[in-house]
Amino acid sequence: MLSKNIVFLLSFFCLVVNAAASEMTAEHKKWLKDKFSMQHEKLIPIVAVADIFFACNQVRKTDNVNYQVAELVTKVTRDDLAEKLSTCLQGELPNSETALNFGLIGCFHEQLKDLPEADRKVKTKLVKQAISRLSKEERQSSFTQCVTDQAIGYLK
Repeated sequence: MLSKNIVFLLSFFCLVVNAAASEMTAEHKKWLKDKFSMQHEKLIPIVAVADIFFACNQVRKTDNVNYQVAELVTKVTRDDLAEKLSTCLQGELPNSETALNFGLIGCFHEQLKDLPEADRKVKTKLVKQAISRLSKEERQSSFTQCVTDQAIGYLK
């Protein structure tokens, strides 16, 4: 029961952050997704890899450049991004629990980036606490939802 509440909290949190951080209406997002669905589907794995690498690099510092997620999505080639992720994960697979945790942290970092620093720190701490309590399936579901919503923002 507790983990379902945490999944709900993460999902709700993602929705609230998206609503607050974005001025797009739900109708506009649906229109974007419908109009650009093929691009959206191609963008989702890039955004996911960018999120994972971003958080991984923040912790492990395997790349000298301190990239932002948006730079990774829009300016780094797919091959370079994949190579950077592989180096950072140090032999772990992109679908490992470690990579999933990095992905969630990266995605929520991107969702929270426009908040004042104090608020962002508090919410990031809450996200990390929630991540530690969720099953892999629940974390995967939250990451999928977060990345899907995040990718819509790149279709503007």
